[in-house]
Amino acid sequence: MIETHHIEYLKSLVDENGWRENNGEDLSQWLLDSRARIEGKTSLILFPQNTETVSKIMTYCHEHKIVVVPQGGNTSRVGGATPDQSGNSIIICLSRMNQIRMIDKENYSMIAEAGTILQTIQSKAEDSERLFPLSLGAEGSCMIGGNLASNAGGLNVLRYGNTRDLVLGIEAVMPNGEIWNGLRSLRKDNTGYDLKHLLIGSEGTLGIITAASLRLFPLPKERATAFCALSDLDSCLKLLAIARELSGDSVSSFELIPDIALDMACEHVDNTRLPYAEGPAPEWSVLLEISGFTKDQMQTTMESLLETAFEEGIIMDASIAQNDTQRADFWGMREAIVEAQIRESASIKHDIAVPVSSVPTFIRKAGEAVKEICKGIRPYPFGHVGDGNIHYNLSQPKDMDKVAFLEKEDDLHKVVHDVVANLNGSFSAEHGVGQIKTEEMKSYKSAVELALMKKIKQAFDPNNIMNPGKILS
Repeated sequence: MIETHHIEYLKSLVDENGWRENNGEDLSQWLLDSRARIEGKTSLILFPQNTETVSKIMTYCHEHKIVVVPQGGNTSRVGGATPDQSGNSIIICLSRMNQIRMIDKENYSMIAEAGTILQTIQSKAEDSERLFPLSLGAEGSCMIGGNLASNAGGLNVLRYGNTRDLVLGIEAVMPNGEIWNGLRSLRKDNTGYDLKHLLIGSEGTLGIITAASLRLFPLPKERATAFCALSDLDSCLKLLAIARELSGDSVSSFELIPDIALDMACEHVDNTRLPYAEGPAPEWSVLLEISGFTKDQMQTTMESLLETAFEEGIIMDASIAQNDTQRADFWGMREAIVEAQIRESASIKHDIAVPVSSVPTFIRKAGEAVKEICKGIRPYPFGHVGDGNIHYNLSQPKDMDKVAFLEKEDDLHKVVHDVVANLNGSFSAEHGVGQIKTEEMKSYKSAVELALMKKIKQAFDPNNIMNPGKILS
């Protein structure tokens, strides 16, 4: 554990509400990861209110080689913000640094502090008739600093890109306490290495992002949303191509959903029902959304592209949302399929990316591979086909014990990730590496890549105090 005099000095750097100590108080919301599978220990949690205080904390920790775990909303899916079991670290939680410092409507930009809730940023942008397009299931609790640290993806990547594509500049505190003010709101700045992109996606291993200059976009005037029953799995690519072409590339979301997910949602989640008029769930569905800036255009465009898809045998059925309530119901079903799998049984999860053109091939090959290892396993693939990111989850066989199923986890991870690698894909599309996937880094990253990453880590953090054990074991 960290010596008492260090703890007392660090507590003196914040106000009376700026710390929590491990003295019998329930600290699980900061020590337990969002999937409740990894629990760590800490000697102290600090809640600074400004960048200067973060700098003072880091200066002291650097001098005394005290390990630091940066944290925002603690919504990481890979244990990226969870300390280890030693208790020899402190957590710096940025939740009190939650101010919108500036909105520049004409420059389509906003500066937000790292602890600002994503949903708050979305709302403040909309109040200024602008759009911040990053959208995640955890947007009501995740914080923008964590979104940047993990380079979060979400539902609108096809149209607007990952988080790193939405950032113009950042402010960060380096491991030695120095403050780097890179909050420039420029679209073009060709002056040497783009340092912000080293910190974005680094999962708190190179420094602490304290604020960001974010890109805003025109607020869409209209959205059209449809649930489409595909003729077969390969038709998802044909529908995506038609939708992009006939909408003038206005597709914002394109979510693939299997019948098993729709059935489980209807069984386990209240107020969900199939979005089709009659019959069982089709083997494959797509939740499609297009958006534009001219009123009364998107609905007509959606009707036209779906008519074309039906005539070409790509879809068998479709339901278009006629109002905001129906749109919310469609998106509620997309959220319900995640909750339903949790209620159904144990599951083993993968967050992978392959080239968009390889999505059907991946789903088929991965299905064959996992069924060879585990008879009766129920593949549960869904996600963002438009950017090649599939959440390839596996549900426990109905006749298998939970413990016996989870004992196969490592073997199942390997065969799925081997399929991904053979298709030139990635074993982590949007969740990051954290402490869950460090072994995959060794297996699937080249020696050159790993050596370069270690050199960068050493250059930024020679004392190895920034979130050690994450990304690089």
